Amino acid sequence: MYSITHHSFCSVYGPVRSWRYGISLGIDPIGTVSTCSFDCVYCQLGEIEHKTRDRQIFIPTIRILDDLHRFIPWDVDVITLSGSGEPTLALNLGEIISVTKTLTNKPVGVLTNGSLLMDGDVQEELALADQVAVKWDAVTVDGFNRVNRPVAPVFFSEIWAGLMQFRQHYSGHLAIQTMLLTPWPQPDQDVYIAQMQALQPAEIQLNTPTRPRPLTHQLEARGNHVPGDRAYPTRSLKPTSAETLHTFSDRIQAATGIQVRSALGVTA
Repeated sequence: MYSITHHSFCSVYGPVRSWRYGISLGIDPIGTVSTCSFDCVYCQLGEIEHKTRDRQIFIPTIRILDDLHRFIPWDVDVITLSGSGEPTLALNLGEIISVTKTLTNKPVGVLTNGSLLMDGDVQEELALADQVAVKWDAVTVDGFNRVNRPVAPVFFSEIWAGLMQFRQHYSGHLAIQTMLLTPWPQPDQDVYIAQMQALQPAEIQLNTPTRPRPLTHQLEARGNHVPGDRAYPTRSLKPTSAETLHTFSDRIQAATGIQVRSALGVTA
């Protein structure tokens, strides 16, 4: 079991300027030890320190409420649960969402990799959020294992099934986040478009890795990325070209009518 031991740790951070959500105040329900069911090759946190898909309470909800009070008057567009790993691993996720909405009267979003979406409790808790963004970086098992490097047993087909189930009853704003590390071949693009047609998210967030990846976990990487202002070693991934992003975005838009956005601007 992992828990908070660093006395200076604050579970609330930011505000962060986000191309997805405007000015966002972050809530980190995980803590100082990065904990996730994935270890994505592009993760801005660096190498994940604790790889698991087991849920637990990492930070008591009362501690998060105390930290939120330090940021009054919450002059932000949204409050987002993300931080040091996969937020759905927090057993008090639903409680955190509910009390944050009540306390701040701000919309609350959750950024998730979707690995626990087959869990009915997770679906119910996520449904409390005004916005949910789910990672979907590949359309094949091989691509999924290569890019997201899941903790076994996390099954690609189960994540999709859970995502489709969640979509059927979720009334909030559902976004799909897709990171392109290399241009996808035409067959993969066709599968992705068919999946989005079936899922019908409110929007698709298409991106490519522009942030350097820390070689080790860095808590400050939760926040704004300032090029050249890093006191820790990083490794940069070669981003996909803007032309590739725009071309794929145009194809998705033409086939689905779903808005596509990226860090390079609204593309469709």
